[in-house]
Amino acid sequence: MSGWSGQVNRAREFLFEDSLLTYDYDLFVIGAGSGGVRASRISSSFGAKVAIAEEYRVGGTCVIRGCVPKKLFVYASHFSDDFEDAKNFGWTVPKAKHDWKTLIRNKDTEIDRLNGIYYTILENNNVELFEARAEILDKNTVKVGDKTFTAKYILIATGGIPIMPDVPGIEHAISSNEAFYLEEMPKRVVIVGGGYIAVEFAGIFNGLGADVIQLYRGEQILRGFDHHVQAMVAQEITKKGVDLRVRSNPAKIEKTANGLLVTLEDGSTIETDAVMYATGRRPNTEGMGLEKVGVELKANGAVIVDELSKTSVDNIYAVGDVTDRIALTPVAIHEGMAFAETVFANKPRAFKHSDVPSAVFSQPPVGSVGLTEAEARAEYGDVDIYKSEFRPMKQTLTLGSERAMVKLIVEPTSDRVLGVHIVGADAGEIIQGIGIALKCGATKEQFDATVGVHPTLAEEIVTMREKYTGE
Repeated sequence: MSGWSGQVNRAREFLFEDSLLTYDYDLFVIGAGSGGVRASRISSSFGAKVAIAEEYRVGGTCVIRGCVPKKLFVYASHFSDDFEDAKNFGWTVPKAKHDWKTLIRNKDTEIDRLNGIYYTILENNNVELFEARAEILDKNTVKVGDKTFTAKYILIATGGIPIMPDVPGIEHAISSNEAFYLEEMPKRVVIVGGGYIAVEFAGIFNGLGADVIQLYRGEQILRGFDHHVQAMVAQEITKKGVDLRVRSNPAKIEKTANGLLVTLEDGSTIETDAVMYATGRRPNTEGMGLEKVGVELKANGAVIVDELSKTSVDNIYAVGDVTDRIALTPVAIHEGMAFAETVFANKPRAFKHSDVPSAVFSQPPVGSVGLTEAEARAEYGDVDIYKSEFRPMKQTLTLGSERAMVKLIVEPTSDRVLGVHIVGADAGEIIQGIGIALKCGATKEQFDATVGVHPTLAEEIVTMREKYTGE
């Protein structure tokens, strides 16, 4: 016996050797986002009887209130630049007008479609769905609504939720969750935060015509990214019209006859129509009964897991944002697959959280994979830096001032490329292929031996020869 059927049968033998039939389910998953759905359907394919509970909508943060609707909003907001640029390429473009309600309506239609696909995935994979909040009563018992079920294994995949700080008047502010459902687009917006969500929404509202002020209490936006990426994005979004103010933070928010009044910690004030907080997300574990059954949590509520995603309770596992490892949808999916193989296919596999490519859909966008320069120097000491900053070809006719950047970080002894960071059009698309190269341990010599695609931004990755010696 070989192939997939053999693997499934071997998994079944592993499953049922431990009196699994004494439980209602082999696996009960709490949270039907990308990680939970993937784990449930793969586990089912290995012969497990699986149930999943979701208190809101199937699809999770990414599909319902995260990366999917956000990317649609980014597309919408970029047309303002495209219409303006078109004139210099010979197009006669009448003055454009944006209708917010049309965008919201079409976005909702697409989210409903994707939500339906997730329902179908669960149904087609024999995963029983409970649309209610779940609570763990003991290590093998889950309460869903007014019903209780037993399971040999429990998987926590409840994701994260926005952090809304304890600021006077915070009830007048919104998070990214509410931003996707505003009835009217505000003409003036204050974005609080310096992470990728804040930067992306600053670009969205700015591109759609709002006056945007972005406040960040730190020294520079995009904390955790390479310092050249931080500086480049800050420079470019400011040029596009975002009023970026670092070392600034609201002290209170007040409702007025004309909108909202934000008083900053330095005493200055800002009149605005909306205040959106994007100051981070926290793991969604409150009220689940985890501490009661002995599941250890970090101070921020994240579930502590080992390399196989197992918690401090042997039969309870956790994947995705709720573990506070890398909060990215594809990471949650890989963790869910590794969990299923480990527990239900008798093939223990740890997902490696290194060289994970990521993108920020700022304007211009960012693509990053591997180590930042600071991380590389901390781990390896001396490193070689290759950096190129230039005006993209499209800007030569538009007379625009947007600039792009490509940066490589190389370990000199092995010549291995440790990190690649791109700021510029299609950076998110480009970085996917570079992620494969870094996973394969590619060297700078191999990058140099690769023929560039001309004329593109991406060719810069394989044409840089001079080491960068600046700061």
